[in-house]
Formats: sequence, structure tokens, C-alpha cells
Amino acid sequence: MNQAFQQKLRAMAAGPVLFDEPLDRYTSLRVGGKADALLFPQSVYELEILVRLFKEGGYPFLVAGNWTNLLVRDGGYRGAIIAMKDFRRVTWGEGDKNYVMVDAQAGVSLSELVRLTAEQALAGMAFCAGIPGSVGGAVMMNAGAYGLEIKDVLHKVTLMDDQGNMTDCLRNDLSFEYRRLDLPERTIVISAVFCLERGDRQTILDRIDEILDKRRQKHPLDYPSAGSIFKNPAGHPAGLLIEAAGLKGLQVGGAKVSEKHGNFIINTGHAKAADILALMEQVQKEVFAQTGIALEPEVRIIGD
Repeated sequence: MNQAFQQKLRAMAAGPVLFDEPLDRYTSLRVGGKADALLFPQSVYELEILVRLFKEGGYPFLVAGNWTNLLVRDGGYRGAIIAMKDFRRVTWGEGDKNYVMVDAQAGVSLSELVRLTAEQALAGMAFCAGIPGSVGGAVMMNAGAYGLEIKDVLHKVTLMDDQGNMTDCLRNDLSFEYRRLDLPERTIVISAVFCLERGDRQTILDRIDEILDKRRQKHPLDYPSAGSIFKNPAGHPAGLLIEAAGLKGLQVGGAKVSEKHGNFIINTGHAKAADILALMEQVQKEVFAQTGIALEPEVRIIGD
């Protein structure tokens, strides 16, 4: 990214603009090389300007939410990363005696949305309790747990394409798959509207506490991780496949398969992205050799 383009970015951006920024400061795995540029837009208008600037300049870009499902290689990312953390508005929309529409911008964390909706005695988001990530990321990967997915409570999503054009899409107009929303590359989730049912506040809070307690018991929350590292093959929980293959505790450098949950790879302190990728490859090879099942990464892998 040449100096002239850097100066143009600084002039057009209202939020912070960082160049050659190490990404291990941001990713939940605490690994990753430098990005050419890291930007924090403050408004939809600013985001539109930046996206059009990158399109015109031919510079690649991608969007990050809470950095919890992103594995950046040690060589870093040649392009710009747009961080959506300042898109944090939640508004309460139309409702009736049974349902309420809740509009949340992409940078709102799932944990915050779960808390806010529970306080309003709105049921439907409890399954997201303890899922790391933001609204935008959750929509893009159709996040889910306990038999439910984001698509089950989604009413509408506002999107921006790679030319800065905005569109609203109803749930039934979107193509959701397991841990994936089928959209053109570089489509950005701006906000999502959820249709939630009125319920009993204490019942909702009790369900959230129950789910969080289960996660604390099962998941290695004391170490940096990206949550589930592999998708669950149909009918086969990835964690159980990894455990049955005898791979809990397997380690490459500072990366280790958690002894608490087989589908978590943790950073024991000084892991590199290369360690995590090598460990993922070992796990995939061994599980395939023993079962014939190919594990597919759930984490998004980017960079050089």
C-alpha cells in the first residue's frame, strides 16, 4: 500500500487508521502477522466511502467483528481489514403482544445482545449465550448451538456489497447453510433484525445461566482459542471424533488440542499461526485415517 494511498485513507477516515498493524493483538487466538491497514469506521457513510475507495484502488479488504473466528497466518494480510467494533447500536422496533423486533448493528457482541434481550424478557437468543463473536459474524457463519441457529430468529439483514451499495434482505431471501450464509465475497453485514418472542424474564435468565454453566464445564475458557476449530460433520460431533482418535493433548509448538474439549485448539502461551495450522492438519489426517471422515475448518483462515 503506497504512501499516497495511505494519505488518502487518513484523509477520508473519521475513525482510527493503523498501518502495518500486528493482528495478534486482536485475534482471540492471539496469533497473526501484520495487516497493511486496519481501519475502525464510525458510521455507515464512512464505511461506504472506504469500501468504494478500496474497490477503485484495487486493494483487497475483509471485515472483522470480534476477531473470534479468524486465524491470521504469520505472514499477515496484504490488504485492509475493516473492524466493525464501533457499530454497536441496538434499537427496539415494532412489536405486538407476542413478538418484538430487535435491530442490532454488526459490531454488537452476542453476549451483549443476549443480556439486553433477556432484560427485556424477550426469548429466542439464549442459545447464543457464551458464543464468542459479534452479530455480523454470527449472521455470516449462521452461528448456532443446542439445536438452534441464527437463521431461526433472524427476520431481516442489511448488507453492503463491495461497491458500497446497501440492500435489505428478508430471512426467506437468504441462503443459509450449516455454519455459513451464502453471499458474494466481501459482502458486509451492517445490521440484523431479530424476531423475538415475549417471555418470562426469570425463565430466560435461568436458561442462560444453565447454558453458560455447561460451557464453563466443557470448554477451556482459560486459554486463547477460536471456539470450535472444526465444523461438525453430519451426525458426528467433531470433538468426539477427535477424542476417539486419541488426539486430546496433542501439541505442536505452543498450540495444543484441549484436554477438556477435543474441538478446541488452545494457545498455551507462545503459539504461532503455523503451529495451529500444523496441528489442525495432523488432527484432520488422523481422524480421516481412522474414520474416513474429513474435518472441515470452522475458523476462517486468511493471510500469507
